[in-house]
Amino acid sequence: MTNTKKASDLFIECLEAEGVEYIFGVPGEENLDFLESLSNSDQIKLVLTRHEQGAGFMAATYGRHTGKTGVFLATLGPGATNMVTAIAYSQLGGMPTLAITGQKPIKKSKQGRFQILDVVDMMGPITKYAYQLHAGDNIPSRVREAFRLAEEEKPGATHLELPEDIAEEQTDSVPIARSVARRPSAEVKAVRMAVEALDAAQRPVLVIGAGANRKMTSNMLGEFIEKVQIPFVTTQMGKGVIDERHPLFLGCAALSAGDFCHRAIEDADLIINVGHDVIEKPPFFMNDSSATVIHVSTKTAEVDPVYFPQIEVIGDIANAIWQIKEGATMRDGCLCDRMLKYRAAEVAHSKPLEADNRFPIFPPHLVRQVRDSMPNDGIICLDNGVYKIWFARNYTAYLPNTVLLDNALATMGAGLPSAMMSAMLYPDRKVMAICGDGGFMMNSQEMETAVRLGLNMTVLILRDDAYGMIRWKQANMGFKDYGLTYGNPDFVKYAESYGAHGHRVTSSEHLTDVLAHTRDTPGVHLIDCPVDYSENDHILNHEIKELSAKL
Repeated sequence: MTNTKKASDLFIECLEAEGVEYIFGVPGEENLDFLESLSNSDQIKLVLTRHEQGAGFMAATYGRHTGKTGVFLATLGPGATNMVTAIAYSQLGGMPTLAITGQKPIKKSKQGRFQILDVVDMMGPITKYAYQLHAGDNIPSRVREAFRLAEEEKPGATHLELPEDIAEEQTDSVPIARSVARRPSAEVKAVRMAVEALDAAQRPVLVIGAGANRKMTSNMLGEFIEKVQIPFVTTQMGKGVIDERHPLFLGCAALSAGDFCHRAIEDADLIINVGHDVIEKPPFFMNDSSATVIHVSTKTAEVDPVYFPQIEVIGDIANAIWQIKEGATMRDGCLCDRMLKYRAAEVAHSKPLEADNRFPIFPPHLVRQVRDSMPNDGIICLDNGVYKIWFARNYTAYLPNTVLLDNALATMGAGLPSAMMSAMLYPDRKVMAICGDGGFMMNSQEMETAVRLGLNMTVLILRDDAYGMIRWKQANMGFKDYGLTYGNPDFVKYAESYGAHGHRVTSSEHLTDVLAHTRDTPGVHLIDCPVDYSENDHILNHEIKELSAKL
């Protein structure tokens, strides 16, 4: 018996063997053995949040930044159900996470069905792996499997349930060491087909999607663009993979269709679609007469009526791009000058909008102000709302993972916790959460967590006193304005009640000053910024499409 240990101690040892640094969460009584074991760890820090959703969004953002599995914790029943949105967020968004939940004793219980749900069955459809631990001896293999699957392409969510009686039993098992697994390389003949199609193309376009948002892929794509001189478009979740100040950047496909960058794609005779993920709205629509499409990804394409690529290069994306680059013919200059005119037209359209300094603040002007205030490596974390489209279109991303937005589950409430995690990971970089008033209030209680953790960050609230995205859609569909407005607290006093610093914007010039002050002053800052969304429908749904159609 001298070699045995409590199963919860073994669980923590397994997490330490996986390199876990943080566990985010809200523990309950069913987690107390686990919590006691965690308190004895010198490696793993518990980050107590005010809601399980906030914990999950932080864990997912940890996974997005590092590529390592973010871990978060909740109790059974309501704690587990509160996790669901964050689990779906990481699963659809390709962010590796492990959710750990407690459970009543499974061998002998005297509490009937109190708080008991079949949590594993509930998690199954929204995770890559969900498992109830039936014995302490199984912990090492199940933890290793959960981490392996969470980090394997496409990354996503996993779940382990640790019942009370399993957590306290004795075991002599030991952790299983992390394995080394390399993704397979693309098949040579498929690469050759892609190279031949590229060399024959006169107007090729590169589309960079969510799956390309990997460090090595970013490097390889940069080399590929320079050699082949191919113009490129990004999806919302592909922003920043390549510096968008590049002269061959054509724009971000933030709208579903009809934008200037869509006209460039429609003009192409070859589209190289890298890291395409069906969770994002398609950046282009195929038909029988459209350009040849080369699908470069870790997995084969899911064929549907608007996407049926003719050539597929499947394997590690960075390696596939390197192989295509090595085989492709070097071009002295871009053959696609007329495609670059679409980008020039977009820039010309945006400039006067960005200069409009009305108050309340006009969204394109707001985006320009935020970009001007943030350093090159600054990180903005967007919640979900109509402003996300403005930032995706108009905010120039310089580096990977400096514009964190969710175009997969597209959930409200993630912006603040995502920024908190970014500020924890990168304390020397400037971090800003950008939230609508609706999204902010869904997890605003995490302001207390941010202050308690001593983070340096800014929370920019775009206040229109309504669910603006849905209101925009409502207007676009010709419905009357109904059911989407509300009141708000005094956000300055609200921030101060948590020990944060509150600021209220009163003009465009004041916004410039406030952004600079909050950037350069330590602590948690909240900015209440009124916005004018009155022209959203006209500009995004009509003006842009009409102007681009004339090109």
